[in-house]
Amino acid sequence: MLKQIILIGFLYFGSILYLGAQNKALNQINALIEQSQDLNFDSNQRLEFALRSSELATETQIDSLILKANRNLSVSYFHSELYDKYISLNRGNFELAKKLNDSSSIIVAASNLGSSYRYFEENDSSYYFYSQSLKYFSPNEISEKKATALLYIADILQIEKIYAGAEESAIKSIQILSRLPKNKIRSDKLWNAYNLLGIISKELGHYQAAIDYYDKSNAYTDIIDDGYLNEIYSINNKAGVYRRMGDYAKAIELYKSLLEARNQYEGEDPSFYATILNNVADTELESGNYNFQTVQGQFSDAYRMANDLDDDVLKMNVALHTAKLYKEEQVLDSVVKYANEALTISYEVSSNEIKQEALLLLADTDDGDKGKYYLKEHIRISDSLLEVDHAVRNKYARIEFETDELEAQNERIEAENAQISKENLYLVMLTLGVIFFAILLYIVILQRVKNRKLEMMQMQQKANEDIYNLMLVQQDKVDEARAKEKVRVSKELHDGVLGRLFGIRLSLDSINLKEGQDAVLTRAKYIQQLQNVEQDIRKISHELNTDFVSGSGFMDIVQELVENQAVAYDLAYSFKFTDDIDWDEISNKTKINIYRVIQESMQNIYKHANANQIEISISLEKGLICLNITDDGDGFDSAKTKKGIGLKNMKSRVEDINGTITFTSEKGNGTLVNVKFPYINL
Repeated sequence: MLKQIILIGFLYFGSILYLGAQNKALNQINALIEQSQDLNFDSNQRLEFALRSSELATETQIDSLILKANRNLSVSYFHSELYDKYISLNRGNFELAKKLNDSSSIIVAASNLGSSYRYFEENDSSYYFYSQSLKYFSPNEISEKKATALLYIADILQIEKIYAGAEESAIKSIQILSRLPKNKIRSDKLWNAYNLLGIISKELGHYQAAIDYYDKSNAYTDIIDDGYLNEIYSINNKAGVYRRMGDYAKAIELYKSLLEARNQYEGEDPSFYATILNNVADTELESGNYNFQTVQGQFSDAYRMANDLDDDVLKMNVALHTAKLYKEEQVLDSVVKYANEALTISYEVSSNEIKQEALLLLADTDDGDKGKYYLKEHIRISDSLLEVDHAVRNKYARIEFETDELEAQNERIEAENAQISKENLYLVMLTLGVIFFAILLYIVILQRVKNRKLEMMQMQQKANEDIYNLMLVQQDKVDEARAKEKVRVSKELHDGVLGRLFGIRLSLDSINLKEGQDAVLTRAKYIQQLQNVEQDIRKISHELNTDFVSGSGFMDIVQELVENQAVAYDLAYSFKFTDDIDWDEISNKTKINIYRVIQESMQNIYKHANANQIEISISLEKGLICLNITDDGDGFDSAKTKKGIGLKNMKSRVEDINGTITFTSEKGNGTLVNVKFPYINL
């Protein structure tokens, strides 16, 4: 019976040790995940923490823990721009989440994969994973993630000219987004959805619906950051609808309104003006009511701009339209020149539509073999495109079908697994019953054997008592010998080892009693070693106590930032700050944002200002901390120039700490960036 108790105890304590080890691993993994998200570490350190957490999770062989660590690691891969590893890991997360039937993780992994493949223009893979993500949202769920998946599916289907499916998905996306609280990001997505419906309606010939959708999209441009760009794109698209309707006057009116607004968008999209100029000229040409010199001049200006911008797509379009102009004027050598140029570029950028039009123009310029060749090539490409279009439609239908089949297959597998699990449970119960019966039989047999041995044990008891008494006597002798050995070892330690240590110490002390060059060198040697140790300790202590956002150390880090970037950007610089500010009293968030504002300002000066000198100062004025950044660069017209992404980020950071930021600049007179934020209660 004792053996059974020992076995049960062993199993019990073993399970406790196992659970303890699991809890320790879980705590380590959670700590590493938190460190991987701590912005006080650099990106490489955060990635190392994430990798280590994934390795530890894999060692536990607990799927839910592995999925948690790998989801965090995928974020680190994304921020480190390791896109191949990001995609591969998300594929693994997707399969593991399906195994665990974790809907939330399935949606995250599928959405990540859909977005990645969309970025790399692998539309079929992107469509597949976005479609997969939609299957795990509840039917009536109202969430931005679901609306985003529907919007991107609509965009992919529109690109592939599957307009019915694209329209349905875009409308579903709008229905969800419209029921969510308004913000800038959702407004931007609503603009995209309505703009997409406008494109689809135009291609389906529903021109008035397209115009209405473009007008609805512009209702959101006032909310979106830099929404004026969205507005001009919608106006350009709407002009295209009027042009398709044959209302050339209205189309030209809209195009020309965009030409007049050139200063609003040229800084953000320098090729857009040339695009509009090309559209105006082509619309006038298409209307049949045009002035040759005017249209030729517009095409010439647009072509020159496209060439200066090295924009092959724009240059291809302008060349094709110029060839059409010369065809109307029967200047055949110019038709051949520009049509050939458009054809050449169309092969480089894979534009089949331009390729077909250029081939038709070239076919019309030659009645001989060349003309026949161009016409045959046009027919071949048309037939090929029809086959491709049919294949694409079949491909997306097949993806949808295979997705449904896969879902049904997964359900069958789950049912089979449930049945197998049930059968395994019965088998385990049967096995446990057999084991229990075997143990019971073993106990009965063992007890009978023990009873037979009991008499022999009783007969031996007296002999055992004698042996025990003898062992006691022997133990007394052993204890006496052990005590003598302790005394001997104590003497050896006192008289031997301690004596030698004392002698060594006296020898070291005697160095101070000596004079002469040897003594000096010996002392110098020990002093140097002590200094080296002191320096090592000081260095380690400094590194351990360095905090990006603590005390006067913050000014040291800002000083280092300014020095490093000034050297990298070849700028003379001046950095002044007051000692009146106790940075320990200021929140970490505020210091990080101020650091990023200085960093972004110096990058903007390097990229855009052509400056030679920069002055940075930090002062305290009437309870406000004032940061001034001045450069002697080219400057800009602050009344006209729209804020780019860099200036927008700086403004957002300053607003996040309850501060204000102003930009004062004139062309040729440099730029002043002034930031003010409260010193108390930050």
